Amino acid sequence: MGKRNFIYAFIVLLVTLNFSACKSGYKVTEPTVTQNSEISLQKPYVILVSLDGFRWDYVDKYKPPYLTEFIRNGVQAESLIPSFPSKTFPNHYTIATGIYPDKHGIIANTFYSYKKGVTYKTGNREMVEDGTFYGGTPLWVLAEKSDMVSASYFFVGSEADVKGVHPTYYHKYDGKIENEVRVSETLKWLQLPENERPHMITLYFSDMDDTGHKFSPDNEERIKKALFALDENLGTLFKGVAATGLPANIIVVSDHGMATLPTTHMIPVEEIKNDGLFTVINSGAILNIHPKETTTTEAVLDYLKQKEDHFKVYRTADTPGFEYQPKNKDWGSIQIIPDFGYYFSSKKGIESLEKRSVSRVGVHGYDPIYKDMHGIFYANGPSFKKGYVAPAVKNIHIYPLICEILGLDIPTDIDGDLNVLKSVLKSE
Repeated sequence: MGKRNFIYAFIVLLVTLNFSACKSGYKVTEPTVTQNSEISLQKPYVILVSLDGFRWDYVDKYKPPYLTEFIRNGVQAESLIPSFPSKTFPNHYTIATGIYPDKHGIIANTFYSYKKGVTYKTGNREMVEDGTFYGGTPLWVLAEKSDMVSASYFFVGSEADVKGVHPTYYHKYDGKIENEVRVSETLKWLQLPENERPHMITLYFSDMDDTGHKFSPDNEERIKKALFALDENLGTLFKGVAATGLPANIIVVSDHGMATLPTTHMIPVEEIKNDGLFTVINSGAILNIHPKETTTTEAVLDYLKQKEDHFKVYRTADTPGFEYQPKNKDWGSIQIIPDFGYYFSSKKGIESLEKRSVSRVGVHGYDPIYKDMHGIFYANGPSFKKGYVAPAVKNIHIYPLICEILGLDIPTDIDGDLNVLKSVLKSE
């Protein structure tokens, strides 16, 4: 009986503690949720929409109706210049932080982390959701720390506990979720009570990237079909946001563009590999070379230079494409860059394309000096001018622009500069 009485008393204690915690405002089984401060309630709304792989010239070429009208009544840049390498994860996270990949740490979709002793891969859910990989202060983290509710229906980094913080509302990435669902939930967020309503929202669509990779941007029929279907989804979003009557600004961007690649121009990465001398991390348009401890950078350079054929070998500090002196150790000490129009792949991947008689695909990752790598910047809403066109702009400058609209303090350690894009805003 003594043992039973002890168990009973222990259960009563747990219930009492749980009840006390709920009474004090902390729910044991539910995460705490940010609510808008009085200051945040007075701020407008920003919906940052990313259209992965949307090249700078698609709208002018195909004239999708909703995006065309959106731009006509808003602002646009001639193009959006990605950071190098022009890949999805580094550029989405640069847009989210205003910091170059070298500093925020997500230098590629796949890279070796010396700090952790592992290779980060976008397909590894544990790594994608590990906030310790991600540097900088993403927009949603800045908002949350400023007592402003944020939400994300997919955006690189939003699933991770960056600085121990998630958006108030967010989803783990699932590419099978239909665009209509993403738009519908975004509009539902805007219908929440004002103290729970997110002022900073991110939204992501992969359609143009998926289509561009599979069929190449030269396949006009496929590109136009995907573009017009996506445009319908965006039209639903634009009309739904307008119907709320809220002072909501929509910013539409992309992480990179897309170039056509003949599959005969793929270079087997196996021809480069030498496991005794170095490790290779393949990102298609750039190879990160990590010499083994038993060899030297000079020895590896000498070895690789003899193999140059439609690619060039560089010390990392001398590699073209970077707009800064790369300092992050995770790059490795040597980079291999294919000529534009060539791309590294595995023998298995190349053979698969040959078996399916695929003659061309779409790729990206190259130096942003090539305009095919450029993306888009469009914006519309009460904070923006109408019918305004800005010069081509680097994606690092979007972050301070959004901070300015939302009244958030701009971190001093970012690479972006508010003055670069401030001209797109209405004068007070």
